[in-house]
Amino acid sequence: MSLIRLTIDRISYSQNTNGAYALLLNEKNGERKLPIVIGGFEAQSIAVALEKEIKPPRPLTHDLFKNFSDCFEINLKQVIIHKIVDGVFFSSLICVRDKIEEIIDSRTSDAIALAIRFNSPIFTYESVLETAGIIIKPGLKKIGQVKNKEIDLKKMSISQIKKSIEIAVKNEDYELAAQLRDELKRKNK
Repeated sequence: MSLIRLTIDRISYSQNTNGAYALLLNEKNGERKLPIVIGGFEAQSIAVALEKEIKPPRPLTHDLFKNFSDCFEINLKQVIIHKIVDGVFFSSLICVRDKIEEIIDSRTSDAIALAIRFNSPIFTYESVLETAGIIIKPGLKKIGQVKNKEIDLKKMSISQIKKSIEIAVKNEDYELAAQLRDELKRKNK
């Protein structure tokens, strides 16, 4: 299977889940986006790494891992988001030392925080983008706020779910968009 390169678009606060954030990744040579729900600590670590001017007085956990790897000449060659199961993404760190590659299992948020620090590429497979990717259509009109508590997903038609996904994405509510996407997949089975 060929790998698809991803870039980091942005991190936004999830209004539906207390303390959670949505990390939005872009398909480098395409229009799909991959929304991933991450915790507050990981969001902070990713944001600090993206802002090159911000230097915490003490190393964050991901900075410590980078410093440790540098001391022992271990390089992070790439990150691969290789599958999604029940809305949870699974990733691997492809590390190299003395021309020997090792694959290390990782939470996706940690893998991305490290990829930024190592300036390493992030990849995924077509199957992951097919399952979890979304397309944000420009010019979509905001029809109204969609709140998770007001929706009974099981009673919604496929067309209602598709429209709700568009609204959720437009409102940058990627967590809700992911929940709607999962329900759409269940209905399409």
